[in-house]
Amino acid sequence: MKRVILIVLDGVGVGSLPDAKRFGDEGAATLPNIAQELGGLDLPHLQSLGLGNITPILGVATNDNPLAATGKMNEISASKDSISGHWEIAGLSPKLKFDFFPEGFSDEIIAKFVRLSGVPGVLLNKPYSGTEAIAHYGEEHLKSKKPIVYTSADSVFQIACHEEVYSPTELYTMCQIAREQVFDSNTCIGRIIARPFLGNDASSFYRTGNRKDFAISPTGKTVLDYLKSAGKAVVGIGKIEDLFNKQGLTKIDHTKSNQEGIASTIEHIKNFKEEGLIFTNLVDFDSKWGHRNLPREFATGLSYFDQQLPAILNSLQEEDILILTADHGCDPTFPGTDHTREYTPLLVVGARVLPQDLGVRCSFADIGATIADYFALETNLLGDSFLKEIYR
Repeated sequence: MKRVILIVLDGVGVGSLPDAKRFGDEGAATLPNIAQELGGLDLPHLQSLGLGNITPILGVATNDNPLAATGKMNEISASKDSISGHWEIAGLSPKLKFDFFPEGFSDEIIAKFVRLSGVPGVLLNKPYSGTEAIAHYGEEHLKSKKPIVYTSADSVFQIACHEEVYSPTELYTMCQIAREQVFDSNTCIGRIIARPFLGNDASSFYRTGNRKDFAISPTGKTVLDYLKSAGKAVVGIGKIEDLFNKQGLTKIDHTKSNQEGIASTIEHIKNFKEEGLIFTNLVDFDSKWGHRNLPREFATGLSYFDQQLPAILNSLQEEDILILTADHGCDPTFPGTDHTREYTPLLVVGARVLPQDLGVRCSFADIGATIADYFALETNLLGDSFLKEIYR
């Protein structure tokens, strides 16, 4: 029974791409910089796969006999966003030119949102750190009932509301209104993101696990669509359903943390009896630690994943292929709180996978092409399959 398990370690980049300067990210290198900041990382199971062979990482030695095929991925999409990263992994380069809002949203957009959603106005309306947004504006939000609206370096319209002011369901309705009615055909926004929070004051506000993304649908077929059309299973774990707007999925488990996502992935590897793809996003590296500039906590999260890796590997069946990668960088040691334009790691392991050096891949889309090749799908996806290089 053929299955691919694809795990995206959200934001876990391995070094600046050649065009990083254009994005203001020259010198960003998520894993190497965290390791340097903390005096080294202890990731023995990832080291055994060959993580240290991809790029120098203090504490993660190179391995002459890695268990995995290794390489690193170049992104051809002119972005560093989760949508573009995941779409490209799945074999699609965005044809749309996303709009960005470095000065915040226009008066026209805000007025339209206020009128259609029925809220008394908005707070903030500029690029901002999410945790700082609720710390600085949360108390005013409690008094005024005005949602906190902000953006980032990505193409996003983010709405933060206290769950006792607007329930998650009410917040999701606002987001749906923004997605479907506020932004017209002249403006291409990648994601509308619900950012619910709780707490009593600035010192205790915290974001809950009820985040929800309302993404634009993929602009063409991805490997998920081709798999589904061929009668294969496509399981989306974590925020995969949001990033693909449910397109191409046959089963969804919207886990809310790395721990839940890892547990769900292991459960599906053990018990899911259909051929196809198990596609997991582990979001905490990005949302909890990368954006918040918390390298030590990021390292703790990496260590937890490393500790769980044997359980993942031991659950694999004979024909399973496990692919570990990322969608962009999110260097917590780098100035600012945005994603960073980086190479992403590539680790491919399985009982029938040969540990080869796959070098620098020209596109994230090589992963989608390889998955299509493994299931003998006829597609027009981007990317070059590396299946013949690694599979026996």
